[in-house]
Formats: sequence, structure tokens, C-alpha cells
Amino acid sequence: MTRLIYAVLVGLVGAGVVHIAVLFLLPYMSDRDAWSRMAELGDIFEPVSIDNGPDARLTSSADPLFFGVACRFEIADGPVRISSAERVLFWSMSVHDREGQNIFSLNDRTASDGTLDIVVLKPVQMLELRNAFPADFERSIFVEADIDAGIVVIRSFLPDATWQPRIAAYLESISCEPY
Repeated sequence: MTRLIYAVLVGLVGAGVVHIAVLFLLPYMSDRDAWSRMAELGDIFEPVSIDNGPDARLTSSADPLFFGVACRFEIADGPVRISSAERVLFWSMSVHDREGQNIFSLNDRTASDGTLDIVVLKPVQMLELRNAFPADFERSIFVEADIDAGIVVIRSFLPDATWQPRIAAYLESISCEPY
């Protein structure tokens, strides 16, 4: 009888370990991650709306006061610059690696004049850039990330319905370009 109880307990513990391992491996083994879903909506370096209805929604947040765009990028060959000439009351930006892990976040209060001008690059690329610093990067915020590819998400706050055209124009003006 004790052997039977021992076998059942070992089986239950083993099943629990296997289930926990599957849960932790699921994000790495899934082919329906944010990267692949964004690939269906646009190319690399192309900002894609993350709030156009349930078919295009890439985020789990259904906050009606925030609208956003996301852009896949690769920095293996050089930095990427995310910018917009427009201004809004509030914007936030987060950089995620290829697997979706958040590696950097900031908002408009971090920028010196409140405009979106971010350069994402590898630490080695930052050293090279310091040797020949471009004049058009003097107001940029630099994000050093030791990744080859990632996703940047920019969200903007909609205080009321009268701001809808301005927020839409801001999100459409965002550029995500390799340097």
C-alpha cells in the first residue's frame, strides 16, 4: 500500500514539474508571439497601429484613453531612430527585445523638450557614434540595448474626444528608421 501511495505522489510531483516547465517554455516555443503577429501587419521599420479593432490589437490593454503604434526593428547593422516632429500632452515609449521582454521605458518628461527623438543602438555602436557624432542627434535620447532585434511601442494619452485628430496625426507622424 505504501508503494502505491509513493508511486502516486511521485507521479503527481512529476506531472507538476512538467506542467510548470511547459508554462515557462511556452513564450519561447510559440509561433504566435508579438513579433510574428506584427510581421503579418507590416515590415521591419514600419510603425503599425496596435489599436485598430480586435483583429489588429497587439496589446492586452483595452484602455480607451491610450492609443499607440509599434515598430519592429533590427540594430545588428546599425542604430534605429524613432522620432516625431509633432507634440502631444503625453507619450510613453518602451523597448522590448525579440522575445517581448521590456528592456527600457521612458516618457515625454524624460525628453528635454518633450518631443519624441530616441536612438536605439548596441553599446559597440554607441562607441563608434561618439567618435563621429552627427549634429542631428544632439537632442536625441540614446538607448543602449545589447540585442539584435526588438520592438518599440509608443503610446499616447487621449484626454478627451476633441484630441482624437491630433493624437491620430501624432501617431501617423512617428518614424522608425535605420540610421
